[in-house]
Amino acid sequence: TYPLPEAQKDRFLLHLTIDYPNRVDEQEIMRRSLSENGFPKVNPVVSVNDILNLRKLVRKVYLDEQIENYILDIVSASRNPKSARLSEIAPFINYGASPRASIGMAIAAKAVAFLNRRGFVIPEDVRDVAPDILRHRIGTTFEAEAEMVTKDDIVNKILDKIMVP
Repeated sequence: TYPLPEAQKDRFLLHLTIDYPNRVDEQEIMRRSLSENGFPKVNPVVSVNDILNLRKLVRKVYLDEQIENYILDIVSASRNPKSARLSEIAPFINYGASPRASIGMAIAAKAVAFLNRRGFVIPEDVRDVAPDILRHRIGTTFEAEAEMVTKDDIVNKILDKIMVP
């Protein structure tokens, strides 16, 4: 019922943006919810043990030191944009991402690599997860709101500027 404090939001791994369903999908949702049978019965496809084992496998995905440094450069740029040659976004950032962002970005990038059947992380994996990892970890200023600069705009500027290994 109340917005979470920043320290509690930081504990969530991702902040996803989900749009409304398209017209066809929404019609299907409406029809199913009004039908006599309702929604079909959901059956589990994996067990809790399967999930725990997959989590262990994801942690074994290789993360090269160059990729670690890339993650640290991205997160650091959110904290100190001027040192990353991003002075133009400095007035829009009230506070940057915490160390949890680095940890989250690393594990999420490993998960993306795993889902793509790779035993190693590539820069594109990091770039794929960065917006969802950083979106709720960067505090914007009133100036950002007045200029209609979103957190996604800030993250995209950072990703565009930080050199990819």
